[in-house]
Amino acid sequence: MSARRYSPMEMIETLIGFPTVSADSNLNLIGFVRDYLSGRGIESRLTYDESKRKANLFATIGPDRPGGVVLSGHTDVVPVAGQPWESDPFTLTRRGDRIYGRGTSDMKSFIAVALALVPEFQKAGLRRPIHLALSYDEEVGCFGVPHMLRDIAANLPLPAMAIIGEPTSMQLANRHKGDLVFRTRFTGRDGHSSAPQRGLNAIFSAAEFLTFLSRLAAELRDEGPQDESFDPPYTTVNVGQIDGGTAFNIVARRCEIIWEFRPLPSVAPETIVARVRNFVETELLPRMRQAAEEAEVETATLVALPPLMPEPDSPAEALIHALTGVNEAIGVAFGTEAGHFQQTGIPAVVFGPGSIQQAHKPDEFIEIAQVEACVGFMRKLAAWAASSPP
Repeated sequence: MSARRYSPMEMIETLIGFPTVSADSNLNLIGFVRDYLSGRGIESRLTYDESKRKANLFATIGPDRPGGVVLSGHTDVVPVAGQPWESDPFTLTRRGDRIYGRGTSDMKSFIAVALALVPEFQKAGLRRPIHLALSYDEEVGCFGVPHMLRDIAANLPLPAMAIIGEPTSMQLANRHKGDLVFRTRFTGRDGHSSAPQRGLNAIFSAAEFLTFLSRLAAELRDEGPQDESFDPPYTTVNVGQIDGGTAFNIVARRCEIIWEFRPLPSVAPETIVARVRNFVETELLPRMRQAAEEAEVETATLVALPPLMPEPDSPAEALIHALTGVNEAIGVAFGTEAGHFQQTGIPAVVFGPGSIQQAHKPDEFIEIAQVEACVGFMRKLAAWAASSPP
């Protein structure tokens, strides 16, 4: 354990060096952060996934009391396999006024700045706590943060607000869409492809379902509701994966698709789910069972990410306004962990350095000016936290 000090760039370089792709463990990164904080006399609280290969970390700088602000970020990154990177994605590389590496924009730079400034937070003499929350498995469905939030709600003083440092180019976002992901499996009847009328081709049934989803997507696009603060300004539907059949000369018995929709905060997700269910139960499945009485259509929910709803008189939004002078708030189409904080009773906003346009791409980068802007914001935050609490 060491009390070594890191510059923000040194901390970004260190965190990028941990290849925390969602499919792999993040424990090396979490262990580094835990030791770094311990070296400064700060205890960390860990919550694990079932395999014990991944962990969340929660730590508090300043007084052990209710209130204060959470600086929250996910430690996992998306894969780099198959992407044409010009440099090693897990070695920070500077080219001009940008730094490159997986996670620079999404979203290790925010975490790194917060960690690098911990000595300054301590020196400021905080009267309101600043909490650090690092999560796992955000990129695959925000599966880690609910475990941490349940632990906080059950065992710790509740923070007053949270800043989720996803890349917004240091713009304040007070709302984002939700995301619901489903796996739908179609079961038909197999047989020889020379007599397809004796079977039921599950791929054809899936194609009918896909046609319905395509019509639904067009309706949501054209008929709304619309919210111009989002890009795109409507609820979207996407089909991401499809798998089915066994061989070209076998009537396919099975087919499976993974699909999602991302509702505007004003759209009740259950209304869309009900429309899909009604189509399956009243139209598609009866037709399938005319050909094969054993036919089935089964849908399972894989991800249910809540939206971030704008909150009147949100202390998190008010704090960003006060520290930055920015008077406007935007909406973002991508999902974050902010909705989970909000559902736990912790008002949240999305505000961080970098652009979402660089996320998940080869040669992901962040402008150095964005890092510097984040450092400046964190120092203003420390001054606020050192002032007398209301």
